[in-house]
Amino acid sequence: MIASVSGRVAALSPDGVVVEVGGVGLLLSCAAGTLATLRLGDHATLATSLVVREDSLTLYGFADDDERGVFELVQTVTGIGPRLALAMLAVHSPDQLRRAVMTEDLVALTKVPGVGRKGAQRIVLELKDRLGPPRGSAGSSSPRSVASSTGADWQSQVHSALIGLGWNVRDADEAITVVAAEVAEAEETPDVGALLKSALRSLSRA
Repeated sequence: MIASVSGRVAALSPDGVVVEVGGVGLLLSCAAGTLATLRLGDHATLATSLVVREDSLTLYGFADDDERGVFELVQTVTGIGPRLALAMLAVHSPDQLRRAVMTEDLVALTKVPGVGRKGAQRIVLELKDRLGPPRGSAGSSSPRSVASSTGADWQSQVHSALIGLGWNVRDADEAITVVAAEVAEAEETPDVGALLKSALRSLSRA
């Protein structure tokens, strides 16, 4: 099993990163919140999980071991595969998922695209005694929880992520302006992963 990958960030896309290790570029699928912490050309270390299928080998990358552990545990729930597990981590941090499962917060769980009410009930039923309570430690903080607690800092994070994905400064500035207007209308600041996705959507419409 490939437990982690450490090397230069050679390429970034909206749903993955290429990390150069020993002259070989490894493609990792990542949640947007994790991608937002990476910069093109910088050195990065990501925890990884290799998913083997008959016709494919897919490597998933995570900000830390906790995120990877939750990703793998969530897949033990009936009907949840790696893509849906990654989508859950794109919407919620590991501790947010633990809290939602512990309190049986079906509304929070159904915010994940692809998870309906019955699916949320199944997640609670199958994970309540296995996922554990929120850890609340600094080491388990994810890009999503950090972003929501730093207020306006999301602008620099999303701006840097857009530059890392290959957009120029002018495009990134315009996207931030659009997203800032959306944030002003919202009751609370969304997580950085959601904000990055919104910025990318505004750029694709331009």
